[in-house]
Amino acid sequence: DILKGFQDVERLLSRVGHGSASPRDLAGLGQSLAIVGELQQLLTEEPLEAALLAATAGEIDPHPEVSKHLVQALVEEPPLVIRDGGIFRAGFSSKLDQLRGQATQGREWVTALQVQERKRTGIARLKVGYNRVFGYYLEIPKKDAKKVPESYHRKQTVATGERYITPELKEQESAILRADERATALEGELFRELREWVLARLPSLQATARAVGQFDALAALAEVAGTRDYCQPEMSETGALHVSDGRHPVIERLREGEYIPNSLHLDDAQRQVMVLTGPNMGGKSTYMRQTALICLLAQAGSWVPAASARLPLVDRIFTRVGAHDDLVHGHSTFMVEMLELANILHNATPRSLVLLDEIGRGTSTYDGLAIAWAVAEQLHAGKGVKTMFATHYHQLTDLARLLDRAFNSHMQAREEGNELLLLYRVAEGPADASFGVHVAQMAGVPDAVTARAREVLGKLERDATVEVSTAGGPVQAVFDLAQAAAAEQKADPLRDEIRKLDLMNMTPLQALEKLHDLQQELL
Repeated sequence: DILKGFQDVERLLSRVGHGSASPRDLAGLGQSLAIVGELQQLLTEEPLEAALLAATAGEIDPHPEVSKHLVQALVEEPPLVIRDGGIFRAGFSSKLDQLRGQATQGREWVTALQVQERKRTGIARLKVGYNRVFGYYLEIPKKDAKKVPESYHRKQTVATGERYITPELKEQESAILRADERATALEGELFRELREWVLARLPSLQATARAVGQFDALAALAEVAGTRDYCQPEMSETGALHVSDGRHPVIERLREGEYIPNSLHLDDAQRQVMVLTGPNMGGKSTYMRQTALICLLAQAGSWVPAASARLPLVDRIFTRVGAHDDLVHGHSTFMVEMLELANILHNATPRSLVLLDEIGRGTSTYDGLAIAWAVAEQLHAGKGVKTMFATHYHQLTDLARLLDRAFNSHMQAREEGNELLLLYRVAEGPADASFGVHVAQMAGVPDAVTARAREVLGKLERDATVEVSTAGGPVQAVFDLAQAAAAEQKADPLRDEIRKLDLMNMTPLQALEKLHDLQQELL
């Protein structure tokens, strides 16, 4: 509560250092330093047992002389820019007070002039006004034009009457403007002097701002840990990463009382690479992100959202999550994905944590599967990096059988008729399916489309011919997986002829002639 009025002092001081701090910035600095004094008093009431807190408290200096000087010098709500004037309190500068007094006296004379001229001329609706173009003037209704004294000089005609000036009025106007201009110029000089005075104390003020910021961050982490049921993590040197009932610190707040915690265990011996499968919207990305956030919070010195956690020190957290392009640099979604993946493969170490979400989805199925497979092998054997690998390529689940430190996990879901119930729980082993058609139905894709998709999916899974239904017409075969495979294996006469050539017993001239004959066959 003490720090509620504390402003972003580090930013204010950076403006002081660059010579761009405004009057409002210095006022905010003075008010914030007064709050630092209250904080320091609170910290001295009881001894601080934690070494970090004690060391941080020692760096706090409320600078009472700076706070007092700024509060005494500046008005409570100073202007944003110097040229607006009205920066300093009365009594800060006798010369400034004198100039302000002259301007005030001039305005009082102008105010009194209205009453005086009404009596003198008998014009009850005479009034004194001011604008930036003509300065001060006397405005008189048209019906009273005959009562205007000869000493009045007509300056402007308006809809409501005529505007006049007098020599005495212009003389007072000049005096007021001169006093205002000199006061504004003097305030500019005084403010720049005040800013330079603060600048001389900049290093110490910055140290205090950093210390207060650290206290603020620690207090925020402590408050969240206490109110959100966080646990104190244990930092391990064995390389094992074990989280019991971990939670995503943000999403659990958004889904109050509905968030389902999940556990995780990774190590360097048997569970280094997790291949995570499951339906779309099943929670794979959230599960991986919560792991990254738990590791990050722990290394920042915070408690973590879990029942318990034993974590290694990681040197970096690499993520390849989400899909986006970079049109400015001419990079497609897949190219951006590959650039980020290349950075991971070049820079990850055995002490890193890598999170990969659906690598290879931006290209053809087989190309994407091949890339994903090779990446998993490289991170497993070549790098030895703890990796969470979410994918819809179910062929990748074979990695758990082929690589000794890879294992399968999946996000649980249950089919209830044509409906899909997402359970958001992690379980051992691969998922049965991706349930993409179910998710399409949940998203509101028309029933006719999802029904046809189920039919096509069933035939694809049986390697059957997929047919296209035309309105009122015959059914036409589009492709047949079995036929396509057979077509690839069909005999090629040219290939057979090349295969039968006895190159070891042919002269170079004979080989060249044979090559010419084969070329003619193709032409």
